[in-house]
Amino acid sequence: MTKLDETLQMLKDLTDAKGIPGNEREPREVMKNYISAYADEVTTDGLGSLIAKKTGKEGGPKIMVAGHLDEVGFMITQIDDKGFLRFQTVGGWWSQVMLAQRVTIVTNKGDVTGVIGSKPPHILPPEARKKPVDIKDMFIDIGASSREEAMEFGVRPGDQAVPYFEFTVMNNEKMLLAKAWDNRIGCAIAIDVLKGLKDADHPNVVYGVGTIQEEVGLRGARTSAHAIQPDIGFGVDVGIAGDTPGISDKEASSKMGEGPQIILYDASMVSHKGLRDFVTGVADEMNIPYQFDAIAGGGTDSGAIHMTANGVPAVSITIATRYIHSHAAMLHRDDYENAVKLITEVIKRLDDETVKAITFD
Repeated sequence: MTKLDETLQMLKDLTDAKGIPGNEREPREVMKNYISAYADEVTTDGLGSLIAKKTGKEGGPKIMVAGHLDEVGFMITQIDDKGFLRFQTVGGWWSQVMLAQRVTIVTNKGDVTGVIGSKPPHILPPEARKKPVDIKDMFIDIGASSREEAMEFGVRPGDQAVPYFEFTVMNNEKMLLAKAWDNRIGCAIAIDVLKGLKDADHPNVVYGVGTIQEEVGLRGARTSAHAIQPDIGFGVDVGIAGDTPGISDKEASSKMGEGPQIILYDASMVSHKGLRDFVTGVADEMNIPYQFDAIAGGGTDSGAIHMTANGVPAVSITIATRYIHSHAAMLHRDDYENAVKLITEVIKRLDDETVKAITFD
């Protein structure tokens, strides 16, 4: 295995952490361990979103950089009398990426390994074999012979089940494969933006935030933004990579390695034109590559942030990522580093006057 540098170790620690919506404690602890070194104070809101504050200029504009802590996964809902587990998806899943995949059930007694199963194709009629299996017909097999044995292992309804995957640096070392890039990469960006501002003179107060329950409706972004009352918001997340076989430019034009994506429009928000123009102006000035994208379905934390209090100019900056909402997703390290650089440089320029100009653009 490739020896991990400091950044890769942080990315591994973040993606290895297990945390579906409503169960974000483990990734929150990892993020807290890393971001505390660069923040003046670290708190949580009432639902569990992490808020790390770094003051450049007391009383300056409040800038929120939010990645979400949660990942898509499953919740155990029932244990049948033979020891098989029924589950509820938490976040969006496509049935075709689930079967025969390994999961980890997090119990009070420790982790339990399981595999997602269904009725085998050998006993199905030919027509049924051609159709994808419905999620409702799947179960998790933990090798228990009865409900009692499953409960002896520690499994209880309400426990989270998380995709199992090992963080991997590919042969092309810029390519990184892991579970939960959606959205531990956003949490990593928030950490590294605060790190980049550690000794910098910046005219504002910056909040690096790890929000909870984004995958089930941008819930932590709403509560944390309410706590912060930001003047400017950045949602950092993953976006769609359109560079795999069968995808046309019209469907998704972004390519891994060609810079962070500036989201123009998604189902949760029309991005703020003044802020968007300011961000791309800084990118052009600094020769930081970027791509535009618009996503008709789905949204990011910016969707909740921009409607906080009297309204907050916000834009989503995302990383083109392949195979999101599955066990293993892939992204490009350069895009991550350019996103950090771009947001850091933008923040250095967001003084009172600039924020006022952006707000009324």
